[in-house]
Amino acid sequence: MGYTDAINYLYSLQKHGIKLGLDNPMRLLSALGKPQNSFPSIHIAGTNGKGSTSVMIASILKMAGYKVGLFTSPHIVSFTERIRVNGEEIAEQEVIELTSEIRDIVVRMEDFSPTFFEFVTAMAFLYFMRKGVDRAVVETGMGGRLDATNVIFPEVSAITSVSCDHKEFLGNSLTDIAREKAGIIKERVPVVTASQEPEVMNVIETKAVEKGSKVFAYGRDFSSVMKTEDIDGITFDYSGDKRFENLHVSLIGGHQLENASVALKTIEIVSKKSSHHASRITHHAIRNGLGDTRWPGRLEIVGDNPPILVDGAHNPAASRAFAVALRKIFLHRYKRIILILGIMGDKDIKGIMEPVLPVASEIILTAPAYGRAATPRVLSEHALSLGFSSRTAGSVADAISMARGLYRKGDLIVITGSFYTIGEAKEVLGQKGVLARLRE
Repeated sequence: MGYTDAINYLYSLQKHGIKLGLDNPMRLLSALGKPQNSFPSIHIAGTNGKGSTSVMIASILKMAGYKVGLFTSPHIVSFTERIRVNGEEIAEQEVIELTSEIRDIVVRMEDFSPTFFEFVTAMAFLYFMRKGVDRAVVETGMGGRLDATNVIFPEVSAITSVSCDHKEFLGNSLTDIAREKAGIIKERVPVVTASQEPEVMNVIETKAVEKGSKVFAYGRDFSSVMKTEDIDGITFDYSGDKRFENLHVSLIGGHQLENASVALKTIEIVSKKSSHHASRITHHAIRNGLGDTRWPGRLEIVGDNPPILVDGAHNPAASRAFAVALRKIFLHRYKRIILILGIMGDKDIKGIMEPVLPVASEIILTAPAYGRAATPRVLSEHALSLGFSSRTAGSVADAISMARGLYRKGDLIVITGSFYTIGEAKEVLGQKGVLARLRE
């Protein structure tokens, strides 16, 4: 199997769409020798913040001297972002070799066609086993209960902020969605949760009781106090089993306070698993692990002439958090915001637009080159219904070019609305994509 064959095969798997359920992943992983059982793991679900929380946990564990696998999705520019060991992305050649190896097994299995995400999850677990990771931090793709990653039996389950997204797959109510996220809770495995709406917390607590699992909730069992919040990130004090003062995370935005706190509580639970672990996860590892955390595509400054900020906010809750950060941090530094917005057609377009449109002086609506993207015309109709006039651009590259034309000294160009939009923007701005169109 050559490079092109492997790439074409991975692309072809997208035709199977999204199928939630554990039968397929279990069959595939069994055929691969159950690699998911070869390392301890930490499992993270949630609507927003699960990627940031995952990368913070992985960074602390790495700083403590562990060999750490990290599996996240979607990627922004390169497919290789999804699978990392100690912060290093899987090599392109290794993706090709694993694709070839797993495909050869799949074709011999009777009546079996894995989805793209099922295949990639199996690839990640096989890679982690081969690399001999000490533990893996695994982010769910969507939901939790029927997500392909839910084949692991973790040391800790963590649930970040839950809100409405992916209704077509997870259910129309917040309670339904919470039920899917809480599906990662396993028998007698501790659960760490961000602060949640009462109906979400009720679902989590009920599931935890059913499984005999202890729940640690932000604001009740552990908490943090913000000290500073600026363009360099956040500084905060944490209170859990121990108290840590003046911890710094270079991720921007007040919403990262809870994500960092959930990460720290998860680390505290892991460190108590044995005295051997406790000696390695030191104050130094926690402080330096948080300080060393990098997570692209979340309030990330990607250019300075002109200054360009990107964020993957793709649902109303994420958009609200993004708008708060723009007002609180960036409007004090920049005179005007030139907003480029590209949103998928199956998302709550108005809900995403409502928080961010009032922050912008200029609005450019566009569409990434992806079938599910809402057209600029559809977006402009939504913007108009909210009382905002806008410009349209046929592509992300055209939108950036238009924004550069509107730019005046002191302005900030902001690109958001979807990971597809910001991924394409980063490619336009010069980042090389590896299997870039496999963002699903």
